Amino acid sequence: MERVKIGWAKREVSINEPVSLAGQHHMRLSKGIHDPLYATALAVDGGAGQKAVILISCDLISLRGIMDEVVKTACEMDPTIPGDAIVMNATHTHTCGFVNPSATETPDGRKAYPWKEFRAHYVRQAAHAAVEAWQGRKEGGISYGYSYAVVGHSRRPVYFVDKGADKPATSNGHAVMYGKTNDPEFSHYEAGADHFVNVLLTYDTENALTGVVVNVPCPAQVSELGEEMSADYWNEVRQFVREEFGEGVFVLPQCAAAGDLSPRILHYRAAQARRIALKYDMPYDEIKRKDVRNPDWNNCCMGERYDIAERILFAVKDVASWAKKDIQTCVKVDHELKTIPLIPRFVTQAEKEKCEEIIRTRQLVIPEDADEFTRNKLTTFHNSIINRNKGVIKRFEEQKEDDRIPMRLHVVRIGDVAMATNRFEYYQDYQHRIQARSPFAQTFVIQLAGEEGGTYLPTGRAIENKGYGSSIYENRIGAEGGQQIVEETLSILNEMKAKDAQ
Repeated sequence: MERVKIGWAKREVSINEPVSLAGQHHMRLSKGIHDPLYATALAVDGGAGQKAVILISCDLISLRGIMDEVVKTACEMDPTIPGDAIVMNATHTHTCGFVNPSATETPDGRKAYPWKEFRAHYVRQAAHAAVEAWQGRKEGGISYGYSYAVVGHSRRPVYFVDKGADKPATSNGHAVMYGKTNDPEFSHYEAGADHFVNVLLTYDTENALTGVVVNVPCPAQVSELGEEMSADYWNEVRQFVREEFGEGVFVLPQCAAAGDLSPRILHYRAAQARRIALKYDMPYDEIKRKDVRNPDWNNCCMGERYDIAERILFAVKDVASWAKKDIQTCVKVDHELKTIPLIPRFVTQAEKEKCEEIIRTRQLVIPEDADEFTRNKLTTFHNSIINRNKGVIKRFEEQKEDDRIPMRLHVVRIGDVAMATNRFEYYQDYQHRIQARSPFAQTFVIQLAGEEGGTYLPTGRAIENKGYGSSIYENRIGAEGGQQIVEETLSILNEMKAKDAQ
């Protein structure tokens, strides 16, 4: 076997123009750059007899259809690039620009930077990163390992009673996203926290660290209500890694399965506010209030981001300290791409009628003394709710019994590390099913890694509990389709591993 070749590159994709920010039901226009957004690329070439792969991580909420454009552009720039081996993922930051159709003007007439132009800019920069990584690959080595950092927490409290029983226009049930935990009816969290951080490290010929792939089961949404472009806590992770290992060390973030998780703590908020206030010398009273329109609210977000980044840094340092004893220079590199037809979650007659009722009865109410911020927020939120109900009705009218929704599944092998993608905000249970049965030492599950964009993919128990994230609005695929992904992924993983005996 030849020595493995490694190439890294990154391109900034943030811009100062007022871009419409993704991640909320109401419209927000960016007010500059809080910290840079990146497209980061890693090329791994196994040499003769092996395959190659180019991983690209994007500071986006989801790929929203840009993957094919990035591949096409990169291959036009360098025809030697193996286009079908480009694997992209989004970090799910809520303070990135839209790369899919979005409003270009607020209700009060403010203009947004055209989404098509931002999309074209993002595609160009991501393609450049892929080409630079591919053309810059040099002989090196890899190692891997895991450590611990609890970053994501269940965001779905479950109650003894049905919270939506007397509210026909809500999707709540026994579960409520970000529901109150001081409610006497609070029972438990639907999911636990996944404390594993999977890490892949790359080295040059002198065994100096060149970059790390960090796979964390948590979306990047601490600062999700912000109004500046931001990579969220991954900005601090990159900063801390560079400070620890050197300015030239790259960080490629991957969001593991975390459709039912977020970085928010729900039942320990006062203790968290005190922790951040004392740890980072921030004003406790302002942190405790967490008013999004108060500048000090951002301080609290930054404190949470520092706290998370420190934990992730500890995990990376931990792995790097002992994984360097096993740097592998000749590794098997494999990649399989398969399109699987997923069974959809069908819209029922009752769900369709509920949507019609909401459209018929919902009213836009704006207080007379509301300022422009509030007017814009209430107006765009109302329009979003109406449109999502119209979308479900349209699905009902067009669905057929034999419908299938395609998903491109990438499975990558680098030595005894496997990586498996899906296009969804994939609930945590599915990841554990894959990892528990995988024949590889470590399996990185990567969500929001599909051309088609992402919606939530809940488990059966989540669908029964209802609540945001497991309602018909957010689900194109249900639990049956979720398990299809598990089984198809494991089938490919087992086939890859079986090649070792050949």
